[in-house]
Amino acid sequence: MTRTFDHLVAEADSVSVEGWDFSWLDGRATEQRPSWGYQKLLGERLAAVGSALDVQTGGGEVLAGAGPLPRLTAATESWPPNVAKATRLLHPLGAVVVADADEPPLPFGDEAFELVSSRHPVTVWWDEIARVLAPGGTYFSQQVGPASVFELVEFFLGPQPPQVRRARHPEDALAGATAAGLEVVDLRSERLRTEFHDIGAVVYFLRKVIWMVPGFTVGHYRDRLRELHERIESEGPFVAHTARFLIEARKSG
Repeated sequence: MTRTFDHLVAEADSVSVEGWDFSWLDGRATEQRPSWGYQKLLGERLAAVGSALDVQTGGGEVLAGAGPLPRLTAATESWPPNVAKATRLLHPLGAVVVADADEPPLPFGDEAFELVSSRHPVTVWWDEIARVLAPGGTYFSQQVGPASVFELVEFFLGPQPPQVRRARHPEDALAGATAAGLEVVDLRSERLRTEFHDIGAVVYFLRKVIWMVPGFTVGHYRDRLRELHERIESEGPFVAHTARFLIEARKSG
């Protein structure tokens, strides 16, 4: 039976959006994955070091799934529900989770970690990354690139100016890392197809990824949500494109 707009929206507006697990969207949205396989590559790097820091770890799901952790592993997170979730997940694996405001300075001493990682950081404080890396250490990160899922963003917010569309460009990450004294040894980017199969998937996504449509609520955008629901019902999945880039940078030893 086809579910109504009201049912789909109410369901998606009531479920928990804690952590960084998107399994609620299984069967309702699809996202093409980058070809490089970040979690597998992260696992290889974790296996080669004795100390690691995961910045903005979310609920800790990516770090926990990357494989055995080094004997000294820490993770930072700012959102209290995610701090609690990451603690429950990572403590049994031997990692300490530190509540941190995602602003300089990082709550660690100089040259504390051989590896610093981060998947989809909101901000990157390059000078702090360089400071906490040990000589010869590596920063390894998958990040959201420019104009990611902007087909959806602009459906709700209208056309965005060029400077907004260009934000989070890989070239800016290269410049930031270089300015902090790091050598970028790998930088690659891809644009990937994403499909939303019902309006509930859209609501859940915008509630979870809060910077896409700042201040999003079902009440405020109900008319646009209904319009998009009718479009999906008549034309099929709403198609957008995510932008992702991988960056690896090393500190001279």
